[in-house]
Amino acid sequence: MEVLLVTGAAGFVGSQFVRTALEQGYAVIGLDKLTYAGSPDNVAGLPADRFELVVGDIADYSLVRSLLERHRPSGVLNFAAESHVDRSISGPDAFIETNVLGTMHILRAASDYHQTLTGGDREGFRFVQISTDEVFGSLGEEGFFTETTPYAPRSPYSASKAGADHLASAWHHTYGLPTIVTHCSNNYGPRQHPEKLIPHMITCALAGKQLPVYGTGQNIRDWIHVEDHCAGVMVALQRGRVGEHYCFGGQSEWRNIDLVTQICTILDRIRPRSDKQSYTSQISMVTDRMGHDYRYAIDIATATRELDFTPQVTFPEGLASTVEWYLDASKMRGQDTP
Repeated sequence: MEVLLVTGAAGFVGSQFVRTALEQGYAVIGLDKLTYAGSPDNVAGLPADRFELVVGDIADYSLVRSLLERHRPSGVLNFAAESHVDRSISGPDAFIETNVLGTMHILRAASDYHQTLTGGDREGFRFVQISTDEVFGSLGEEGFFTETTPYAPRSPYSASKAGADHLASAWHHTYGLPTIVTHCSNNYGPRQHPEKLIPHMITCALAGKQLPVYGTGQNIRDWIHVEDHCAGVMVALQRGRVGEHYCFGGQSEWRNIDLVTQICTILDRIRPRSDKQSYTSQISMVTDRMGHDYRYAIDIATATRELDFTPQVTFPEGLASTVEWYLDASKMRGQDTP
């Protein structure tokens, strides 16, 4: 049974990748610092004979190296990251420490471990750096990000992720570490931290609070369900070309205001307010985020051609199931309907 080391395994995307890997027969060693965005609940109930969660920091070289030597994984997938743009604006230090310095330390550990491998183990080993489309900057009304789009990060978060990507590429070209970098558009789905747009709107709506939408709500994002994103990362691990980048998007672009309106419409149908008003009455336009990128959209042609990647979850289906998941979670917390 092949073993994978997955960092950020108790986070939103990392925990979904753990499930994807287990479904495909891998054993997984999860490493997570368990900051505010990671929770053991996200990996609760997974089979103990094939999954172990280790609490620790990717910047701890000795810990990472010991895990690699003890479990002999065939791949390392670095999902560990500080990822909330607003937090990066108000406090960039943690983003540099985790996303840049942390990535450097785990690359060092993986590279030193890779040097000890021989034969097929050495040939088959992969290090996958999980990145974002935000490293490419902002798009206008037309065009798409591709694997060859120049880097142009515009926030402390995206700059820190760009730095991590460059380090992964440098470790490949300088030290021979077989790295692959993946870029994704905005993820959504179950177990996402409530600071992110979709769960934030759902939880605010259920609590009877305002639904804050930045600026005029015209900013556009391409949304991919977390299951589709993790399926893409898996095929990049298994079949991707060493040293390459791969872009995974949902081919589902929405203006922020239209997305929030859709959430309200779903809630109106399945959890109507007691006063019979629409949840859209709670929408409130607020001061725009500093340096707010206008549009992100990904061209998946390379991933489709080389990896046979195609998103499977349609946005209407995925959004409805996501809202329903948070409704079930709110029931467990005793959240009342406004």
